[in-house]
Amino acid sequence: MTPLDPAALDRDGALEETRAKLTRVQLLGAGLTATGALLALPRRAWAAQLSRTDTDVLNYALALEYLQAAFYTESERSKAITGKAGQAAKTVGAVERAHVAAFLDLLGKKAIKRPRFDFQGVTEDKRDFLKTAVAFEDLAVAAYKGQAIRIESPAVISAALGIHTVEARHAAWMRHLNGIQPAVAAFDEPEGKKQVLKLVDETGFIVTAPRVKAKRKPGYTG
Repeated sequence: MTPLDPAALDRDGALEETRAKLTRVQLLGAGLTATGALLALPRRAWAAQLSRTDTDVLNYALALEYLQAAFYTESERSKAITGKAGQAAKTVGAVERAHVAAFLDLLGKKAIKRPRFDFQGVTEDKRDFLKTAVAFEDLAVAAYKGQAIRIESPAVISAALGIHTVEARHAAWMRHLNGIQPAVAAFDEPEGKKQVLKLVDETGFIVTAPRVKAKRKPGYTG
């Protein structure tokens, strides 16, 4: 399976005015701030009052966070990605797992279940890892942007925007590591839910059971 093509997901250029280099402290701080925006809400009482639309948007975001968290966690556990890319996988993975935890806490029983993943070796090859990471992060930024107009609750839009800016920093960082200019355009376009889910489905990374090739050493599966 060929990793997602970053160019296909970022037709209008990279993120506006994002920084190419982020320190681990800065990134984790941004992740904790976004997570805090969610956890500061009266979760149990508020979750029951979520509109159907907001619940749908949050579960859609949770699905993307599940994918990203599993991808980086598997990369970290494989120990095949080293150097700056390996450190990025460790740092971003921690943030994505925090996002997942926040959404689960917020949605409660309304949260969708975590799917099974088979990344087919892309988490064990530095070049494929970075190419796929860029594609995932660009896609997440476009996906969050695409849902902004659908959100009904001010509290939900505030939390979503908090995470959206973190994903933008992730995208800039991964682009930098992959030798791609982080910011080249003044504006980014949103991506609709249907198109995003189609792109994710076409990767073949979401499976009912991990695939193992007979002549290949089994890879890590999320």
